[in-house]
Amino acid sequence: MEIIITKNYEEMSKRAASIVFSQVALNRKSVLGLPTGSTPLGLYKYLIEAHKKGYIDFSEVKTFNLDEYFRLDRSDPQSYYYFMMENLVNHINIDTKNVDIPNCMLKDIEKECEDYEERIKAAGGIDLQIIGIGNNGHIGFNEPGEVFSKKTHLVDLKQDTIEANARFFSSIEEVPTQAVTMGIQTIMQSKRLLLIASGLAKAEAIYKIVKGEI
Repeated sequence: MEIIITKNYEEMSKRAASIVFSQVALNRKSVLGLPTGSTPLGLYKYLIEAHKKGYIDFSEVKTFNLDEYFRLDRSDPQSYYYFMMENLVNHINIDTKNVDIPNCMLKDIEKECEDYEERIKAAGGIDLQIIGIGNNGHIGFNEPGEVFSKKTHLVDLKQDTIEANARFFSSIEEVPTQAVTMGIQTIMQSKRLLLIASGLAKAEAIYKIVKGEI
């Protein structure tokens, strides 16, 4: 584990973008694992800028999203599909066929979870997985605990996670109570992991990652 401490959010975002830039420069067919939320917005901004300046080419890159809300239509502005399109995909030259996000509107969600794992495997695995961390320590939608779900699965969201995400919705009643997320095993099978976190609200979670128990 390498711990990189930066002065502020902007510097963290630039440093994270340089790591992604290097990955794609070394392998133009890189497979990236991508998160949503407020933390990676700066990273995505710098990647878009680098692409527009001609420094980075996403034409052969494949991406897999960390998670998605269950039964939230992709056209909904709060869906993670919509988030990725608005904040990254629509601004770079990636082939949308290479952008994979769990389809949480399918009837057989267990099969979609299994198929998602197979699609990651067929792509050769994730070369660089970017993750954030929740205030309570959740990774993706994997809540803290002694037992981790290994692979992509449907999960019930804890109340504090629902409350934390309510800021993105008109009311807490609109926040989905379930989501599909990569499991810890899926995440850990990535060849490289880049966890980004910023702000006092994440300080305790980061401290426990470095100093605490698993």
